[in-house]
Amino acid sequence: MGMRKNRKVPPSQPPPQGGRRTVSRRKFILGGGLAAIAAVAGQTLNSFAAERKKKKGSATDRKTAKAAEPLKTVEIRMTVNGVPKRMTVSAGKLLSEVLREDLHLTGVKIGCNAAECGSCTVLVNGRPVYSCRTLAALADGALVETIEGISGVSEGGNLHPIQKSFIEADALQCGYCTPGMICAAKALFIRNPRPDDDQIRAGLAGNICRCGAYDNILKAVRAAVGR
Repeated sequence: MGMRKNRKVPPSQPPPQGGRRTVSRRKFILGGGLAAIAAVAGQTLNSFAAERKKKKGSATDRKTAKAAEPLKTVEIRMTVNGVPKRMTVSAGKLLSEVLREDLHLTGVKIGCNAAECGSCTVLVNGRPVYSCRTLAALADGALVETIEGISGVSEGGNLHPIQKSFIEADALQCGYCTPGMICAAKALFIRNPRPDDDQIRAGLAGNICRCGAYDNILKAVRAAVGR
């Protein structure tokens, strides 16, 4: 028992040489683990910082995007049939909608609503325009003329010569396309006061008569030349 009590346990590591201390495997692993934890912690802190910066940037981006949002309404000024108009309309509202719904100029007809048939033709600064596919905002500052403006009857005047010619030549059946046809014909006369038949056909090529009254429409426009 005494021998066992006095027995010395051999060291797990050889004694240091030259006065230098050695590092045990336990200490090495523990030190490496602490270094790894420190590295992970550093990466986590960097991730948190990057996320905060990203969120801050996102908030700035949202503010910028909000400032760059398209206008919901626009104020437009235009002269319609000789009368100055000033109104605030939806930025996406069509010229045909403003003329028909806001100004009650129902002579502007909507046929295809796809800029194909020409029933919605009006004059903008003397040029024929499909009002069903023209934003009202684009007519800001323009002179707009509809079939109601071409005719002076509402002001106690007379029919326009083109209108008289359409009646005399029986150039209509249902009459739905007639306002657009007359507007297109007037635009043609503005560009060319004395068009020949081919020029008349070309000038009205963007307007469709579903009733097929093309021969009489040609006669009517031809008869209006020089009137």
